[in-house]
Amino acid sequence: MGVVSVAGRWVNKVVAPVVLRCGKWPEAGRTSMAVVSYAGRKSGREFTLVVAIRRTESGATIAVELPDQKRWWRNFLQPGPLTIDIGGDRRTGRAHAVRDDSGKVKLHVELD
Repeated sequence: MGVVSVAGRWVNKVVAPVVLRCGKWPEAGRTSMAVVSYAGRKSGREFTLVVAIRRTESGATIAVELPDQKRWWRNFLQPGPLTIDIGGDRRTGRAHAVRDDSGKVKLHVELD
């Protein structure tokens, strides 16, 4: 198991409860930590992870750090449902992953 996987699992176990209890939705243009949940496109299994989101006018953007070392974002190459939870405030939406010419990946989330 790689360093990124180990670190990610640690963050999910330790940080997720704090975000769920104490987090606040950011104002437009601001960034915050959030817990996102989604169903795997092949397995249908539910996954939950901690990410940094940036609030936009119509929803949120999630920048995927080290995208070549992670696979979760590939579930959103086609738009798909996603749940964002911050401080007990749960919102649903549809996310779509976009990779730019420099290789950076962002998920654009349109909230319901």
